[in-house]
Order: sequence, then structure tokens, then C-alpha cells
Amino acid sequence: MKTPLERIYVVDILSELVFTTSRSGGPGGQSVNKVNTKVTLRWDVAGSQLANEEQKEKIMLKLAKMINKERELVLSAEGSRSQLQNKQEALDKLDILLNSAFYTPKIRKKTKPTKSSIKKRLASKKKHSEKKSLRKKLDE
Repeated sequence: MKTPLERIYVVDILSELVFTTSRSGGPGGQSVNKVNTKVTLRWDVAGSQLANEEQKEKIMLKLAKMINKERELVLSAEGSRSQLQNKQEALDKLDILLNSAFYTPKIRKKTKPTKSSIKKRLASKKKHSEKKSLRKKLDE
């Protein structure tokens, strides 16, 4: 049986993350035009030293839409007027994405009905059948 992959945590890969800032289109009035509050997070998945090959493969497969041609995972956050809050928001987004990438659904075990439940079902069907047959008109 294959063992589940160890999940990667944002705290572990913090040293590999690159943050860039730019002007945001979000709330802020006139200060939007002069303050760099939008935060873009980049993580070189292929070049990561902290993730093993299986983990990299799983991330590349599950998060393919967020990975560019340079094999970097790119996220941006611009919802807040604060650069620090946007940085935290980007880290939270990454944490959620990594959590979803390593999530494995619980495998359903097939079960058989018990002998008593089969007996009960057949008895119920027989009783229903008898009830219906008693309603039929007798041919004379």
C-alpha cells in the first residue's frame, strides 16, 4: 500500500519564496497611485530544495493552472491597503493551495448487506406481495 505524501507547510518553504510589490488597483483612494501595496508571491517549485520529487510532481499536477512556464507558482494579493496584510493574505492563499494539493479523500470500503437485513427485505417484499394479491379479483 502506498503511503500518503507528507504535506508541505508554508513555514518550511518561507526561505524559498520571493515577494514583489507593485501598485494595486484595490481600495485606497489617491494613495493607490503612489504606494506599492499589491504583493506577488513566487515560488520556484522545480528548483525547490525543501520539497522532494514526489511532492514537486504532485504540486505541478494539482496546481498546474497557477504554475507558469518557468515552473514557478505565482500568487498575488491586493485586497487590502496594507502591504503587510496583502503579504499575509498571499501566504494564506499558498497554505490553502498546498493543503488542497496534498489532500487525499478517504477511500470508501465496499460492504455487503448482513444476512438479517437481506431476510428482513425479502420478508417485507413477500408481505407486500401478499397484500397486493389479496386485492386482486378472483376469476370465476
